[in-house]
This record gives sequence, structure tokens and C-alpha cells, in this order.
Amino acid sequence: MNTPCSLKLTLNIQFSAKVLTTYQPLFTRSRIAGWVRAALFANADLTIRFVDEQESCELNRRYRGKNYSTNVLTFAYGRLRNHLIGIDLVLCCPVVEHEAREQKKPLDAHYAHLIVHGLLHAQGYAHQDDEQARTMELMEINILAQLGYPDPYVE
Repeated sequence: MNTPCSLKLTLNIQFSAKVLTTYQPLFTRSRIAGWVRAALFANADLTIRFVDEQESCELNRRYRGKNYSTNVLTFAYGRLRNHLIGIDLVLCCPVVEHEAREQKKPLDAHYAHLIVHGLLHAQGYAHQDDEQARTMELMEINILAQLGYPDPYVE
């Protein structure tokens, strides 16, 4: 079994022009990579894109048929043996910031949670029924605890 440190990660981080100056200073590449590595169970080629509400809404409408901005979208394109290829996570900064404020959570904890959540989806985990949801939530709680964050599901 691979450990997070032994996994090969190609990480591309992008900021749309509308969120670049506001949100880029919040996170370092190494911090984001730490969140990613904690949630990966295979080598991966990954892009994380931070966007505004308009871009999030357009992607959500095009790929999920839902006409609103959402916190995180996950696109997973394939797998070769122990290598995830073409994973894209798209995080909508204004939505994530609003949720963190509303839920009284530190902004970095909420971003870490959503990146972990999105990566679990990319690796085949889902929350379509209660059993799947509980399994995925427990994984998120454990991964975030390893990163030093509290349970994201406690209000």
C-alpha cells in the first residue's frame, strides 16, 4: 500500500482572473498539496481551479444540469493501474467563503474539507445513500483529523 508521502503527485493550481488577487494569497502550494496528499490513495495528475460564481454556475449547468454556483465540482477522467489521470477540482471561492462564514468555520478548514471531499469523489466514493454517505463522512473526518482540523460535520 502506498503512503501519502510515497505517492507521485502532479499538481496544477489555477485561479481565474476574477479571484486571483483576492484568494491566491490565502493558500500556499505546499499547504494545498498537503491536503491533497492526505486524501489520495493512488498516484495522481490533478488540477485545482479556484473560480468565481459565474464560472462555477456555468460548469454546474453544463455538466450537472444545475443552474447555480456550488462549492466544489469534481471531474475524474480516468485511471491507469495505480494512477488517477485527469482529475479536476473546481472550487467556487465566494461560495466556499460564504459557507465558512455561515457555518462559523475557519476558511482554511472549509477549503481543506472540500478538497478532501472532492478527491474522495474522484476516487469513486459517493454519498448517494445513507451507508455511502456515512462511509465517506467518516473518511473525511479521519483525514481532516490527521491534518489537524476538527470534524466538519459538527455544528
